[in-house]
Amino acid sequence: MAITKKANKPHILYRLFKAYVRFFHDRIYYRRTYSLQTEHIPADGTPLLIVSNHQNCLNDPLGILFAFRDRKPYFITRADVFAYHPLIGKFLYAIGLLPAFRIDYEGEAALEKNEATFRRSERELVNGHTVVMYPESGHQDRHWLGAFSLGYAKLAFEAAELDDFRTEIFILPACNHYSDYFHIQEQMLVKFGTPISIRPYYELYRTRPRTAQRKVNALVRKQIEDLMLDIRDSDHYPAIDFLRNTWGRSYALSHGYDAEALPDRLLSDRALVAALQQAQATEAEAVRQVYDDALRLRDGIRELKISDDLFDRPLSPGALLLRTGLSILLLPAWIISLWPNVLNLVIPALLLRRMTDKMFYGTFLLAISLLFTIPVFYTLTFVLIWMYVDVWTAAAYLAALPSLALFAWHYRKFVVRTLQAWRFRRHMRTEKQRTLQALRTDLHRRLKQLLEK
Repeated sequence: MAITKKANKPHILYRLFKAYVRFFHDRIYYRRTYSLQTEHIPADGTPLLIVSNHQNCLNDPLGILFAFRDRKPYFITRADVFAYHPLIGKFLYAIGLLPAFRIDYEGEAALEKNEATFRRSERELVNGHTVVMYPESGHQDRHWLGAFSLGYAKLAFEAAELDDFRTEIFILPACNHYSDYFHIQEQMLVKFGTPISIRPYYELYRTRPRTAQRKVNALVRKQIEDLMLDIRDSDHYPAIDFLRNTWGRSYALSHGYDAEALPDRLLSDRALVAALQQAQATEAEAVRQVYDDALRLRDGIRELKISDDLFDRPLSPGALLLRTGLSILLLPAWIISLWPNVLNLVIPALLLRRMTDKMFYGTFLLAISLLFTIPVFYTLTFVLIWMYVDVWTAAAYLAALPSLALFAWHYRKFVVRTLQAWRFRRHMRTEKQRTLQALRTDLHRRLKQLLEK
């Protein structure tokens, strides 16, 4: 892998902005982030095309971006985000985003504009830089891998062709995974596969370009499938997803995985889904009944507004009274912590009401908070305290605002959990909850029988 291309060292302003975004991304938005198998990433200066699954809009490329310490990759992303405002478009170009126009969204006439994006990406690639693409051409709202466009493979070969096939181009498969798409203080990971050199396919590309692209695509897609959680049973997806989020913890622990760490849960969930698929191949009717009962249990839990794990770990009356007392005691501190942090949640939620795609929530929450509400309202808070108190108090309060944001979020979760526990205790003697308890116990028994054969 002898590469003599020049590394792409980012400007100091880019590095400062990246550090600012990384802090809120890694410390505030997520409880824990993982970059796995980064040793597979070729050295900076290597012509590298990273190809990943796509599930969570802006959150996906940020995960890849922060896997690099000092590298500025170029991301080819959906063109409509550039159209919100000219300043937004210029800003996106400045941080390495390039627009891709799609026939289903911008129309056939707009596809001609892709030529400029692809030519620039090819030049950056052959010059030893890193380009990131998502060949599903849109994000998925479930843990599954959609159909691939061959545009990324075409770009890689055309980049090699620019240099008369003297430059070795590498494609690095990757995947992203989330413990939850829509809430902060969850976990996310990015995991890299093994680099694939397309040099062995140069001669085939000269005579049969489409065949060469398909062969490379098969290798890339297979690696991504093996990295991610790919639930292909779309008919039973809601039931499978419910089971992995409830019974999946017990499955992980019984098979030696750390149920609280996302990398282990990814492996455990993959094993659970594979076991369910294998059981369905031999006992389809029994598995179908399990899925039907799983949905009945899910709907019953939602109707009672409780949490599934309370069946295993119900809170005692003493613990409930203690939690209730703490909720009341900490209420004044929570009210204080809301300003201006509550705006980081409220403003994106209001804007999202106009959109039908719920997967934009994380993007709106991150982008609006980092580019508007945090710099504007944190600065305003600092100035007001400086004016009416003193600069040192203002500086101390400004430094405490991120911690106050975390307190506000976790206090809310604490109160919600307490209310769920009260509801659970109130319904313990009702026929509905006893029926759910019996259904849940029987469902788990049948699952163990099916998957341990």
